[in-house]
Amino acid sequence: MHVERITRGVAGIMIILSLALSQFHSAWWLLLTAFVGLNMLQSAFTNTCPLMAILRRAKIPSAE
Repeated sequence: MHVERITRGVAGIMIILSLALSQFHSAWWLLLTAFVGLNMLQSAFTNTCPLMAILRRAKIPSAE
């Protein structure tokens, strides 16, 4: 797998997990959904993401 695919997968899992937790535990979990969405939005403009930096340091290959 490549850095980009892992990043999108983790973002999707975090959103689904936070939505499920907001339904079964507390509505405050929706803040995690908002954080992931905002991080994806800023990543679209700046092309930087904390998870991508971590994965690149771990020597995961990039699709580029």
